[in-house]
Amino acid sequence: MKLNKFANLLVIGLVLIVAASGCRKKPVNPTLLPGSPTQPVATPGPGNPVPPGPTVTPGPEVTGSPTTGFPQGPGHPGWIEDATALKAQTVYFDFDSSVLKTSEKPKVAAVADYLKANAGKAVRVEGNCDERGTEEYNRSLGERRALAVREELIRLGLSPNDVDTISYGKDKPVATGHDEAAWKQNRRDDFVVLMPPK
Repeated sequence: MKLNKFANLLVIGLVLIVAASGCRKKPVNPTLLPGSPTQPVATPGPGNPVPPGPTVTPGPEVTGSPTTGFPQGPGHPGWIEDATALKAQTVYFDFDSSVLKTSEKPKVAAVADYLKANAGKAVRVEGNCDERGTEEYNRSLGERRALAVREELIRLGLSPNDVDTISYGKDKPVATGHDEAAWKQNRRDDFVVLMPPK
């Protein structure tokens, strides 16, 4: 009797499995919504090629420092350079730092005042480092130093379009010694005044 009940349950289970996984029927034509196409959309086969996309023309290049590629502002190609006008405002940094020291902020404020009084001129902030460290690291550190001063100039009211930056890393030392006295002079940002061509 138990075997008979088990066989009946087994047969019923198999019938349910076959019924549940039976042949799929083709879908009935769907009801089209107003504004939809009257013909069904054909699906591409697996071998259909993908058409080429639109041709993209490159935009204007972003200028950057010689090796780091960091943006350096709009640039002022062809402008007349004056590296002496703001020589006294050279900003100095601590070892391995790009933080603008409180003691150096009055120099940056003097640069901002000069440019506000001389409308139409711009400035390039040149980041420099001492001889220690790799070329790549010093380029990056010099760029961070220049950008720190640029941000301060913008905070003081200068237009971002009037402040360019570049990093020379350790390539432009003002002191050639190999001690702290020389290194201290080389960890700096120089300012170059830029004037429109006549």
